[in-house]
Amino acid sequence: MSGEKRRHLRLVLHGKAAGRPEIRKAVETIRKEGHKIDVRVTWEAGDSQLYAKEAAAQGVDTIVAGGGDGSLNEVVSGVVDGAGPIKCSLALLPLGTANDFAHGCGIPVDDPTATLRLAAETEPRPIDLCHINGRVVVNMATGGFGTRVTVETDPNLKKWLGGASYLLTGMKKFSEFGAEEGRLWGPGFEWEGKFVALAVGNGRQAGGGIQLCPDALIDDGLLDVVVLPEVPQEQISEKLKALVAEGRPAIEREAVSTRLPWVEIEVPAGLHVNLDGEPIKDTRFRFEAFKHWLRFHLPEDSPVLARS
Repeated sequence: MSGEKRRHLRLVLHGKAAGRPEIRKAVETIRKEGHKIDVRVTWEAGDSQLYAKEAAAQGVDTIVAGGGDGSLNEVVSGVVDGAGPIKCSLALLPLGTANDFAHGCGIPVDDPTATLRLAAETEPRPIDLCHINGRVVVNMATGGFGTRVTVETDPNLKKWLGGASYLLTGMKKFSEFGAEEGRLWGPGFEWEGKFVALAVGNGRQAGGGIQLCPDALIDDGLLDVVVLPEVPQEQISEKLKALVAEGRPAIEREAVSTRLPWVEIEVPAGLHVNLDGEPIKDTRFRFEAFKHWLRFHLPEDSPVLARS
């Protein structure tokens, strides 16, 4: 590493992954390559936010979230205080079930050493952060079908089948999903009616690989909004199955899509919305993209980065 900057990394590691030998080996390798990397292992709810906030206060160069999309959201939540862009950079060591954010961004998911090296040796890129009702979304928020699938997938099934468990659950639950009624609006855009599914994407995919926002860019200051309006009852199973298997391209003719700096959603009966894997329920939501609020370590050829 002669002549190169040595970076101080803080790995906030999900407790379930603490005993994995490949993670320990990856940490040891990065240390041997000259970087300082220390580890904090989570034990209970709130630990990720606490450790991330602590790392930022101590001036750590890079905070690495070791876990899934939910762990990444928790780490980011721990350092974002609403005052403006944060100083430390962020990275992800993907150890979750679906790893949707990592897959969408091109972050290695099967090589912990390569992933930590990405955090240690590359310059961070400015990316956007989505705010919703006082909370943050790094990857995507989904409502309707996508949320039901994620919430109702059995944890044991996720353990054994990984991302495929969402597909299996979705196929089994088709007949149970009804339409929601609501209104969406933003700059130059308004839509009202019944819908089966919706997504507000900073990233591109959710629910174990479903490409809901396949063209989303994470550094353009805009959110990709996709709504699948209600379809005839006899077509619901077919359309949702296509959505799970192929993503938005499969329902392109029916979908309502736009790209906005902010969007508000009102569902009088209440709607469950999944924020990077964590469901919340409300009757009104405001999503807003905060451009370049994070500095994130991504591959040079990451598909979610805008190209000049």
